Amino acid sequence: MNLSPLPPIMLEPLVRTALLEDLGRAGDVTTDAIVTPYHYTRTVLVARQRGIVAGLDLAMLAFRLISPDVEISVERPDGSGVLEGEVIASVVGPARAILTAERTALNFLCHLSGIATATASIVAAVREHPAKITCTRKTTPGLRAVEKYAVRAGGGANHRFGLDDPILIKDNHIAIAGGIRAAIKRARASAGHLVKIEVEVDTLTQLEEALTLAPDAVLLDNMSVDQLRGAVLMVAGRAITEASGRITPATAPAIAATGIDLISIGWLTHSAPILDIGLDYRAP
Repeated sequence: MNLSPLPPIMLEPLVRTALLEDLGRAGDVTTDAIVTPYHYTRTVLVARQRGIVAGLDLAMLAFRLISPDVEISVERPDGSGVLEGEVIASVVGPARAILTAERTALNFLCHLSGIATATASIVAAVREHPAKITCTRKTTPGLRAVEKYAVRAGGGANHRFGLDDPILIKDNHIAIAGGIRAAIKRARASAGHLVKIEVEVDTLTQLEEALTLAPDAVLLDNMSVDQLRGAVLMVAGRAITEASGRITPATAPAIAATGIDLISIGWLTHSAPILDIGLDYRAP
């Protein structure tokens, strides 16, 4: 997998904010009371269940922001499959720093690995078809970039990153504009030459009307498999086709078999369960 890491300048504000939230007004009073300043220790990040790793850069940054003396050796990098009990990375250094950063590091790592794992489950379910699995803007405020990165780590693709990305005309835009035709015409009059236009439709009648104005993509929302099959035939390659609406690993294969280009799934980022990962002490 060709997974490009996010630059540290994007990650540090997230990790720093999380650490400051945890440290509060007095720091880690428990660790500072129990562990001496000069005690060095070795720990390992261990998968408690099978899944896909994502978020190691944030976890490593959490440890190193507390102490640059922490050394981390990665065994299973982001995008790697991991089995229950497998070591993901070793973390060696000042015990105080490791214990203080532990929860913040694990919060990021477990959450993002959960997203990657959920994404991989859907990708695997449709592997016999060319359809791509994509995420949406239904992300945790402040964490969009890293959650979308986790989708990529799981083998998925990203939809638009924000409102300033391609134009996506939704049902409320259509209602307020007075119809699909008016909404698309206004969008096209405003869009720059590099800005693509996608329009959401709920019925094949709406799709037929939208296609007369040649959008770049059509979002087929909550359509049945039969409707999706008919929509793909109607589009006939004139636009990118995207299916959405409560799609699961069980329903995705039939949807992909219709010939759809993209399957967008909001729960990958807003409701995926964490991947259980722990930090375990290793005696010298």
